[in-house]
Amino acid sequence: MLERIKASLPSLAPAEQRVARLCLADPRLFAKLPVTELADRSHVSKPTVVRFCRSVGYDGLSDFKLKLAGTVNEGVPFIHRSVDADDKTSDVLVKVIDNTVAAFLKYRNEASSIAMEKAVNALLEAYKLGRQIQFFGVGNSGIVAQDAQHKFFRLGINTTAYSDGHMQVMCASVLRAGDCVVIISNSGRTRDLMDACDIARKNGATTIVITASGSPLSSSGHIHLSADHPEGFDKYSPMVSRLLHLMIIDILATCVALRIGSATLQPLLSEMKHNLRNKRYT
Repeated sequence: MLERIKASLPSLAPAEQRVARLCLADPRLFAKLPVTELADRSHVSKPTVVRFCRSVGYDGLSDFKLKLAGTVNEGVPFIHRSVDADDKTSDVLVKVIDNTVAAFLKYRNEASSIAMEKAVNALLEAYKLGRQIQFFGVGNSGIVAQDAQHKFFRLGINTTAYSDGHMQVMCASVLRAGDCVVIISNSGRTRDLMDACDIARKNGATTIVITASGSPLSSSGHIHLSADHPEGFDKYSPMVSRLLHLMIIDILATCVALRIGSATLQPLLSEMKHNLRNKRYT
């Protein structure tokens, strides 16, 4: 959570930056102080404190302080345990699993339910209108996009995934208002994805970006679902980031499925399972 606030600092208004620095200086104290004292210590108004909390992706001051207290008290901030050349298999097993579990717990504490709700509503609206839902990603993120397409088409949703930059730009060019595109990127700096996002947004489509806070892509879409972690995209092959992206897709798919309802989905899924029976050995 603290890393997320640091990454968001350049994009905050000057008054909100003062609140952010107060939080970073002593997060435990920040979580305990009333809004009046937080405002006095930051030399800002009380509404500015609330705006800061919303600017970094939380519902308000209460939600922010609850997540902040969880981060500093539960002992689950992400500590990247690098794998060494002389590590035994048992060491690698523990380090990789610990990194993943810590990242998931960190995301649980920091995730913005407001942004997630907006994304779910956008996807559901596109589904109800019978419009397109597209998933874009390149490299490892392209594989996540394919997984997303697989999950959503099983819900009877008209969706496609593209990992080729030319196809992404071509697809974005024909999207219109009511359509929805989900753009997945570890670094948030891939030129093809940035171009496709800009074109889709210009054409009126709703753009949802799953990427790191503070990246160029994070501010390019209508809705930003942050996936923050200390895994350097220049040095490491995406591992934790890929799993975070897959988890976010799972949350979106589950929420959309619940909104569609079992009365609509159950017959569809039952028929699908029935038709797949002859593909398996008994």
